[in-house]
Amino acid sequence: MYFILVILLVAGMLAVSYLLGQRHRAREMNEPYESGIVSTGSARLRFSAQFYLMAMLFVIFDLEAVFIFAWAIAFRELGCAGYVGVSVFIGVLVAALIYAWRLGLLDWGSKGRKAL
Repeated sequence: MYFILVILLVAGMLAVSYLLGQRHRAREMNEPYESGIVSTGSARLRFSAQFYLMAMLFVIFDLEAVFIFAWAIAFRELGCAGYVGVSVFIGVLVAALIYAWRLGLLDWGSKGRKAL
């Protein structure tokens, strides 16, 4: 019953949108337009592998902030054991950051990164 109700609701929303929505027949409406810049060239650009490494490092250290924020909320309830746990957590992440730095993963210069 719930599934049928959802399907009817979605179909109703699409029908009302079709009936009340504006219809543009201009050629410009079919062209891609993003951030105020008309696109030129191919959308299939090649990115350096270093870009993806930097993106993965960002995700890892962004999640670190989420866990530390959650720890800060429950600081009083966790007590000394929580403090030791978050200290070890930050220590491991600092060690990982130093390791990535030493490998050259954070360098965007022309030197390139060292071999693993």
